Amino acid sequence: MKKLHTIFLLLFLANTTFAQVQHSVARLWNEKLLDAISGDFARPTVHARNLFHTSIAIYDAWAVYSSTAETYLLGKTVHGFASPYHRVPPPANTKAAQEEAISFAVYRILKHRFAKSPGVDKLLLEIDGLMDSLGYDKNNSSINYKCGPAEMGNYIADRVIQYGLQDGSNEANGYVNQFYAPVNPALLVEVPGNPFIYDLNRWQPLQFGQFIDQSGHSFTNVIPSFVSPEWGEVAPFSLMPGDAEIKNRNGHDFTVYHDPGPPAMLDTNAIGGLSEEYKWNYALVAIWGSLLDPADSVLVDISPASNGNNTQYPADLSGLHDFFNLFRGGDPSLGYSVNPATGLPYTPQIVPRGDYTRVLAEFWADGPKSVTPPGHWFEILNYVNDQAGLEKRVRGMGPLCDGLEWDAKAYFALGGAMHDAAITAWSIKGWYDSVRPVSAIRGMAELGQSSDPTLPHFHPGGLPLIPGYIELIQPGDPLQGLSNQYVGTVKLKTWKGPNFITNPKTDVAGVGWIRANNWWPYQRPTFVTPPFAGYISGHSTYSRAAAELLTALTGTPYFPGGKATFYCPKNEFLVFEDGPSVDVTLEWATYRDASDQCSLSRIYGGIHPPMDDIPGRLIGMEIGVDALNFATQYFTKSIQQDSTFTFNIFPNPTTCVAQIELDYEGNLPVQIHAADGRMMVSTNLEVVGNQAIINLSSLPAGLYVVSGTDENGNRLFVEKVVKL
Repeated sequence: MKKLHTIFLLLFLANTTFAQVQHSVARLWNEKLLDAISGDFARPTVHARNLFHTSIAIYDAWAVYSSTAETYLLGKTVHGFASPYHRVPPPANTKAAQEEAISFAVYRILKHRFAKSPGVDKLLLEIDGLMDSLGYDKNNSSINYKCGPAEMGNYIADRVIQYGLQDGSNEANGYVNQFYAPVNPALLVEVPGNPFIYDLNRWQPLQFGQFIDQSGHSFTNVIPSFVSPEWGEVAPFSLMPGDAEIKNRNGHDFTVYHDPGPPAMLDTNAIGGLSEEYKWNYALVAIWGSLLDPADSVLVDISPASNGNNTQYPADLSGLHDFFNLFRGGDPSLGYSVNPATGLPYTPQIVPRGDYTRVLAEFWADGPKSVTPPGHWFEILNYVNDQAGLEKRVRGMGPLCDGLEWDAKAYFALGGAMHDAAITAWSIKGWYDSVRPVSAIRGMAELGQSSDPTLPHFHPGGLPLIPGYIELIQPGDPLQGLSNQYVGTVKLKTWKGPNFITNPKTDVAGVGWIRANNWWPYQRPTFVTPPFAGYISGHSTYSRAAAELLTALTGTPYFPGGKATFYCPKNEFLVFEDGPSVDVTLEWATYRDASDQCSLSRIYGGIHPPMDDIPGRLIGMEIGVDALNFATQYFTKSIQQDSTFTFNIFPNPTTCVAQIELDYEGNLPVQIHAADGRMMVSTNLEVVGNQAIINLSSLPAGLYVVSGTDENGNRLFVEKVVKL
């Protein structure tokens, strides 16, 4: 029987016994949340927010009883929402109080947020059972936090819930869209072609006789709506007003964060310019579909010896051509000579390329019982936390955290990053409203070919002809049709699609020539493509933000032990069709390698072209670093969150020396961290006349984070600076 991946299969058990793994209460409740997400409708934005808001509850319930940390929501005003709180005497048993408050807080939030979930009955049994097993009275609903930790947890939950009802998400109305409307009529995916699309640059809904979302819920005769096109209006975590632009379409404002500018667009009236980049991007998606055949005799090494270690990314559309290999797939990653944890070379793993590409597409698709991409990265964090080689020190230095403290801080930071990634990516999706490959490829195929005006069916907006992959159907071709009606139209050599699969447990569609207007993504025919615009890739944004955050949080780019793995057994793992034909173990040396692999998987799966991918990676880099920097200021008492403290550093970028101006006099402890979390400089500056000089000349070019504390250790500022 095929196995549906839900977690990392606990592969750490090869090196860790059950007795050694003692999960914190925070971890127990995080796993209940992931269970709740997998039983709910597949809404990545909504569940990124659920992960963040429960992480706030966990963190504040831990921090309120901590002598060293500052709460985030409790006792603060966040985005105009106040959560009044007067300190209570410290409990006799701090950890017991933290565990009880966390349990009540998350229990109440889960009951509220998933009350209308199709999986609510199962969830209630699970969370009631957990409360009972912990010995807590789940019927205690008092929010008088002065009475004890249970009431404190209930009060924190109440504050989080009330905050969520005014944060711009439209939760009270089921998160429905308030003004967005698609410009294109729906594509009936079961019927070949795409004859009625109005604009090949804009998103097109899909119509299904039967639709099954990524969480496995089935709907009949449905046109799924665009999920969260107005999500830029939701209150963020570390995103700042300066990161946003307000744009207007048809009288409605769209808040767009980290605007990358528009994707390449198709000109259906002329050849040349960025229209050719559009065609190249979607042609690549179709061509990479030809790499999904395990019977093509091509073998590849999928170990870190040959994969991972990308050192730079394209800066523009033309750079995509060198980064993504049009015919062989993949990227120019260098691999690693040795595992830094063992000092030994990574062992090669040679498998059929078609098995590797199919496994990638399904593993990172997070289906069909999906915890959505942000939840997947919480599973990865939980996997990391269970590794014996992990030292639980924030940024890889400082005091060792116990399990509860580490989980509270790590969930808080990762939750904030995933929430900001959702807001950013979907603000861009909603504004640019871009097309998906299934609409673009079929739509261009309807127009014809754009390579040669002397050949049949020439049209400036048609598919480019690429010998061996995109050609015209000739007389005598098996695809010519009973009356030769398809002669001269475009055909593709690609994955043949679900029409060639009767039983996905035993059948493999394989790769071959099909009519281009019959093209399918490598997905289930009852799903096809997520119901929201393509540009930018949410998977790429989530994954790179998480990878950067985990790199900085742990103080190393490498997974504990220098490698993480996920086992995909022969003829069991795949769901879209039978396979893989051999055992495949996905391997990653670093968090960034896992993120890059996730990005590639969406191209193999026919969900995104490269131009959707790279902007998501680049924006995710910023979000992950910013989220951790923002989170860590709460890990120390007396943050300056609501003060009028001013700070400036200039010039920025700088080649060597920068001047700091701030409202401070005297000795100023300063630390400089690299973007990956490594501390590069720790020094004391003398601030005279509210000014000091900081020397960066010894550092290589790159992005750094400068932070300063007063002599009592209170955080004064955190600022990014670029060294040229």
